[in-house]
Amino acid sequence: MCLGIPGKVIEIYDINGMKMGKVDFGGVIKEACLEYLPEIQIGDYTIIHVGFGISQLDEAEAQRTLEMLRQLDMLADEMPELADGTT
Repeated sequence: MCLGIPGKVIEIYDINGMKMGKVDFGGVIKEACLEYLPEIQIGDYTIIHVGFGISQLDEAEAQRTLEMLRQLDMLADEMPELADGTT
């Protein structure tokens, strides 16, 4: 199953005309396409699904979503680094 996982945008840059960024998932940094989120800024939270930012959300909602995914044990397959809740 592929989940959309929330993360914090820590860097935004352009690659060949495409808006890209680095997203922090509790210490795990991944690159993602942010082209679908024209208003997103550094420090904002986004849901990343298969490498694309698909929605913007606030920090409280991001934390609630991560906690729910941990409780349902759904992070183990997608991002094992986050599954134990220590990050």
